[in-house]
Amino acid sequence: MRHADLHDLPFEEGGSLLVKRALRQAQDGEPVRVTGTAADLEILLRAWCRAEGHAFESRDPATMVLTKGPAAAQRWSGAERAGEAASPGGVSERPPRRWGLAARGALVEAGTPEFGFALVDKEEVWSEATGRLYAQAAANQWDPASAIPWDAAVNLPDEIEDAVVQVMTYLIENETAALLVPSRFLAQLHPHFREVMQVLAVQAADEARHIEVFTRRALLNRPRPGLSTAGGQASLKTLIDEPDFAIASFLLSVLGEGTFLSLLWFLARFAPDPVTEAVCRMAAQDEARHVAFGMAHLREHAAQDAGLLGRLEMAVRRRHRELQHTAGLNAEVFDALLLIAAGSWEHEGLRLGHDRVTRLVAEMHEGRTMRLSRLGFEAAKAAELAGLHTRNFM
Repeated sequence: MRHADLHDLPFEEGGSLLVKRALRQAQDGEPVRVTGTAADLEILLRAWCRAEGHAFESRDPATMVLTKGPAAAQRWSGAERAGEAASPGGVSERPPRRWGLAARGALVEAGTPEFGFALVDKEEVWSEATGRLYAQAAANQWDPASAIPWDAAVNLPDEIEDAVVQVMTYLIENETAALLVPSRFLAQLHPHFREVMQVLAVQAADEARHIEVFTRRALLNRPRPGLSTAGGQASLKTLIDEPDFAIASFLLSVLGEGTFLSLLWFLARFAPDPVTEAVCRMAAQDEARHVAFGMAHLREHAAQDAGLLGRLEMAVRRRHRELQHTAGLNAEVFDALLLIAAGSWEHEGLRLGHDRVTRLVAEMHEGRTMRLSRLGFEAAKAAELAGLHTRNFM
């Protein structure tokens, strides 16, 4: 007969673990002897056995015999594994909502409530690169307090400083949209796809950090940010309102953030001070990962869903129609970019600044075209759709 000796250890202070351990080692119907001297042991053990479905017999004040009942086995008889392994190979194509919040590979008890996760199809969200991208993102998180040289001297001419403030204001509202979009879908994603969940969470954290550093740079030498236009916000609202994960990811990560990569590297290259250079360079490194995830999962999705590219094309055209009467990139931002690229008010400097911004816009178009081609669009179609992207860049 198996034996659990509690000595003077109270049942509710760890003694129950010894009893459970002995019962786990016993077969159904097998008796287990329990001894102990703690006060109320018999009362507590008798009540516990009744609740758990085990028979109870008291032989003397310090000795009790339990007979293991079938309740424990019955409780898990209808359980199922949430995937076969804790590796990508065990990822289900369509995990049941009844798996809920269970870790992948865990045994899920029957009767677990169904959760209202909307994104439950692997092909819609998954990429084999997701785990690697999350590990890379986790390893490359940076601290705004130490990664940016906030103590560096920033004494720009007033109009140059105002131009930087206007660009930072523009970046803040665009990065706010880039935070809200993955955050919204994160709450709809089945946690079975934990690597995707982690990637989206890190993206949101990245954008929160970008908003912090852009805001801090904007207010470094000015009491308030610059201008926010109706056209700019109308463009971003189409991203916020998009209900489809694949389309939202395409519009935001592949087209919008892909375009923003060019902008951020441009600003880092022509930044008039070390703080502006650092915030744009560090943000660009993060955005490159966001684009990589968007490209990876959409390429795999397109390989499995022949209709995806058609839906993405329709989304580009629909957004273009919705925004065709808006002003797009406001003149204040364009002028600010030109002045930053020029570095002075000299005629030749302004001409050079204009050429640089013109080349930037061309590079943005080329980058969009290249990414669209990599998703599977034919060259002419890719170039056409790249040209329809919002003039607000994001």
